[in-house]
Amino acid sequence: MIKLLLPNIRSAQNVGTIFRTAEAFGVDEILLSGYTPQPIDRFGRDRSDIAKASLGAEKILPWRPIENIQEFIKEEKRNGAFLVGLEQERESLDLRKLKEVQKIIEEQKNLILVVGNEVDGIDQEIREFADTFVEIQMFGKKESLNVAIATGIMLWEFLGKQDRSDQLDR
Repeated sequence: MIKLLLPNIRSAQNVGTIFRTAEAFGVDEILLSGYTPQPIDRFGRDRSDIAKASLGAEKILPWRPIENIQEFIKEEKRNGAFLVGLEQERESLDLRKLKEVQKIIEEQKNLILVVGNEVDGIDQEIREFADTFVEIQMFGKKESLNVAIATGIMLWEFLGKQDRSDQLDR
């Protein structure tokens, strides 16, 4: 089971893009927490700003809001979840050198990938539960990528390079 946790993502367009990318790579579920916009608003209406970018992926890929993120993560960890944060940390592993931890990750039955807020990264209340951090090395003057782009790169490294042709339903 591969879950993607989106805590406090500001942009509905980024959320929609992440839905589309996650569905393409076979993520099992998207978890939305904090002020991350949801595909359905509080009145039960589809959000056109998410739908425009996701092109229907929000209707295919299961998703759910998480109210209490710490309690959710504690429960997932009790059930054996392995939490990987995409974050620039002192101990972060270079995403290009993921082979170092790939075997551990492949053995996980419950993998949660977390991407952070566009400005502040992953909240401390989530960081403390991470089993490892990975980062995308930057070679230009900018320190980070757009969250939707970074998520796509991470999903490609984790999921896109594996031979999962047995999962194709085409």
